[in-house]
Amino acid sequence: MPASGTRRQAILFLVLTAILWSSSGLLVKIISWQPLSILSGRSILSTAVFWIFLKCPTRFRWTRLQVVGAFGYVGAQLFFIMATKLTTAANAIFLQYTLPIYIVLFGYWFLNERPQRADWISLAVIFTGLFLFFGDDLNFNGFSGNILAIVSGMAMAVLILCMRKQKDGTPANTIFLGNIIGVVIGLPFLLQESLSPSSLGIIAYLGIFQIGLSFVLYSIAIKQVQALESSLILTLEPILNPLWVFLVIGETPGKLALIGGMLVIGAVTARAVVSARAMAA
Repeated sequence: MPASGTRRQAILFLVLTAILWSSSGLLVKIISWQPLSILSGRSILSTAVFWIFLKCPTRFRWTRLQVVGAFGYVGAQLFFIMATKLTTAANAIFLQYTLPIYIVLFGYWFLNERPQRADWISLAVIFTGLFLFFGDDLNFNGFSGNILAIVSGMAMAVLILCMRKQKDGTPANTIFLGNIIGVVIGLPFLLQESLSPSSLGIIAYLGIFQIGLSFVLYSIAIKQVQALESSLILTLEPILNPLWVFLVIGETPGKLALIGGMLVIGAVTARAVVSARAMAA
């Protein structure tokens, strides 16, 4: 497949990743399990997904980069679950998606990937859109949850940078190791949970699709797309997240939210088009 075709496929995979990730907020709110139990339960299933994707590996030699990225992965997952339990879904997802700021700050130093003019413009439009989208819902209640959401964004930035650094290797190994760590640290809490068909169904979906399949797609896409650009495309997640809330419980977004959502989608689309034209030139 030509390079431009591979890049288009990578952008499509990132959009699909954002769609899958966006379903987590609602389901994490619904399930009554503790955060570490949720982390461990879905990590068991996502480990199985990556075991199959990596063609049943029998041994690994973990690199320092993979270990750091794996702990970034665990931190991003766990802190976001905790934040969603302690603050509003709007606060949690908005504050987590401050992560492009950390990518801008450290991406050039760590990856030698200089932000382009289109990145800066997209970043400004996206943050304006996110502020409009969540402006009515953001509040200072649940302070600890807000802090955890910010830390989750930092941890996610660590994961993205470490995976992008492995663009010539196998970044999926980082997620595989992260899932193993997630299983181990949360297993004692998981064993204490009461199991029901609904909780098992939610965990099955979260583990296989929302985390497992999504990170398979992401580990493929990050080899072709720069770290900052990937994080900008993934800002579709906080826009789609309230969509599922609307479809499930009928919570209707306001006019500012609709304007903000259109700004984010427009900025992400425009950035992808600019990137595609640059690759074709």
